[in-house]
Amino acid sequence: MSEFLSDYHLLGLAIGICTFLIIGLFHPVTIKCEYHFGTSCWWWFLVLGIAGICASIAVNDVLWSSLLGVFSFSSLWTIGEIFEQKKRVDRGWFPRNPKRKN
Repeated sequence: MSEFLSDYHLLGLAIGICTFLIIGLFHPVTIKCEYHFGTSCWWWFLVLGIAGICASIAVNDVLWSSLLGVFSFSSLWTIGEIFEQKKRVDRGWFPRNPKRKN
């Protein structure tokens, strides 16, 4: 697939679109994870980030290696965003989960 994209000079465009989608996916995931699990789920994103880095290094294909790298660093960035989301909830910008004890 990346050979086709590379031959038609679309590889950068495909990586850019997928990067946009991956980062866009992490925004609601951050909100939902903080709502349901609080900040205790940060280590999930650490594991995903480390696994993504290892997979990115192991994969030879440029497209998939790039996308795994974007996924892994988005996962690592989400660790900080989980704690920022908690602050946003404390300020009243987002709803607090009434079923979860704080």
